[in-house]
Amino acid sequence: MRRRALFGFPFLSLFGQNARGQTRAGFAETDITPGIGMEQPGGYGKVYHRALHDPCKVRASVFDDGRKQVAVVGIDALITPRTVTIDARREIERRTGVAGAAVMIGASHSHSSGPVGMVMPGEYDHASAFVQELAYQKSSGADAKYLDLVTRRIVEAVEQAWRSRRELRLGAGFGIEDRAAFNRRHRMKNGLTYTHPRYGNPDMGDYAGPIDPQVGVLGAWDEKGELVGCLVNYACHATTAPGGISANWIYYLERMIRGGMGAPNATVVFLQGCSGDITQVDNKSPHAAPSGEEYAKLVGGRVGAEAIRTMLSMYPGREFGPVDHAMNTVKIARRKPDPARVAQALELVKQGSEKVEASRWIFAKETVMLDAMLAKWPDAEAEFQAIQVGPVALLSNPGETFVEIGLEIKKRSPFPFTFPVELANGCVGYVPTEEALGPRGGGYETRLTSYTNLVPEAARVFIEQSTAVARKLNPSWTVAKPPDAPKFTAPWNYGAVGPERK
Repeated sequence: MRRRALFGFPFLSLFGQNARGQTRAGFAETDITPGIGMEQPGGYGKVYHRALHDPCKVRASVFDDGRKQVAVVGIDALITPRTVTIDARREIERRTGVAGAAVMIGASHSHSSGPVGMVMPGEYDHASAFVQELAYQKSSGADAKYLDLVTRRIVEAVEQAWRSRRELRLGAGFGIEDRAAFNRRHRMKNGLTYTHPRYGNPDMGDYAGPIDPQVGVLGAWDEKGELVGCLVNYACHATTAPGGISANWIYYLERMIRGGMGAPNATVVFLQGCSGDITQVDNKSPHAAPSGEEYAKLVGGRVGAEAIRTMLSMYPGREFGPVDHAMNTVKIARRKPDPARVAQALELVKQGSEKVEASRWIFAKETVMLDAMLAKWPDAEAEFQAIQVGPVALLSNPGETFVEIGLEIKKRSPFPFTFPVELANGCVGYVPTEEALGPRGGGYETRLTSYTNLVPEAARVFIEQSTAVARKLNPSWTVAKPPDAPKFTAPWNYGAVGPERK
């Protein structure tokens, strides 16, 4: 392992040699751009797309060490629906032989993408006609045809990446970007914690939590030295709203890397870090917020620039392994609203959204829907997966997971390069820390809804399960180093002189 200081932060770069032979890799992308008029997910009500800013994509990578194969997929989407994961894995295994359990599908959490959530088709068919109306007519919902499209495009991208496998030079590293993302939760004078208390709020205290400034990168180059593809892991909500259908700031991440590396066709697989409480918004800033477009360029540009710096510091190895995977699926209980609260919420909702303040009505609606959900699904299924590519461990979870949880997962991982990947292989809503659900907690992420409802202990489960699957793997590799310097014979004769003053 090599370490060097990079603007005061540790920079790591390590390159694996696999004794079994050179690892092959392949990359590909497919299009999942939704149509104008489709729903724009990300909230608790219906909003529709009216313009196109840039395409939404599936970006896929496959790694093969001759013994095992894994596929890592990033999709420009709000979430990864569990049904999409299951269906795509089944077809990928049929077409390529890559085991379904070796396929990781992570969503970028783009709030400007296609209708993959929040309510799933048929999810409330068991409920009353009134609740079905709330779910299907009054809430943000996934489009069945679009889900089918996303599933097909995931399969196609992985198959193309699998067929394009070849011997590439691989390297991994961490960079640092600490000015693009901020914790959106703040301590308040009243002792509670609020989400986005807004600029200039006199009752706002310090940030309630940290950020994760690491930019994790796994890069792949051909024999000519051209970048073929890379995996990039960073923790920041994709909520910059550049204007219309968009991959969000990930669009500018891709543009920066392609342009800066002189690789216009490189595939940039973005994997969202644990960013449940992290966005581009600095509530303590004394300045007016940039526009959505400016925010998207700022975050994507800065993260992309740091990914470039990280890759330029790599010495890619011809061999990079082993490749492996592990998985565990558990049930986690949901929080239950008090019956009196459900009754009160039902009364409010029945009054209609025109007669009740918007926020009160929305969250009353969510309480009623949650009550109906609990009747059929009192527990949530949560999958935890580990994908190993040499010294890199991608550890997935299905939540909008607080950054503190991701940092603890990194701390406990036995791998030198651990990339936590949230909203992967399913979605269980926000996963706050136990403190956030305690007496001094609060904020948007802790509200009890049909989307977010796991018990407070879920945070511990996420850390323990992610650590457990990482330890199922065997983090063994050797280090590829640049050639040794030539043996010293004599100093440079131009410079080996004393001062010449006259």
